[in-house]
Amino acid sequence: MKKIVILAIAVFSCSVMASCREKPVTFDQLPTAAKSYINTNFAGDKVVMAKLDDDFIRPDYEVRLSSGVELKFNNSGSLEKVASHKGISADLIPHSIREFVSEHYPTAGYRELEIGRRTYEVKLTNGLELKFNSAFHVVEMDD
Repeated sequence: MKKIVILAIAVFSCSVMASCREKPVTFDQLPTAAKSYINTNFAGDKVVMAKLDDDFIRPDYEVRLSSGVELKFNNSGSLEKVASHKGISADLIPHSIREFVSEHYPTAGYRELEIGRRTYEVKLTNGLELKFNSAFHVVEMDD
């Protein structure tokens, strides 16, 4: 009986994994909002890789630019994440977060911005991670 249960779990796991598909897409196949964001904020950059991560819960798009910037968009094209080991422009960060960071960490730059449903998380070049709520108040700090 135990072997049958283990086999059933293994078969179910394989079928779930098979339904999660990543497939390459072209720039033109990205949602309009995602294309607009890239054209506005990264006009001189080229898309070197774009893929649709089509899981059964919530499909999203991942894009890598020639500058090394990585972007993640939800199915409608809204930005969920922008990151780069070289750093990202402060212009991509919401104004209230930039004010807080410039006041408390004036020498730090930005490596990543992640936008959640009710939160914003930024990773700074000094190694600090800050999490803000939707009113842009700090709710968590991690180093």
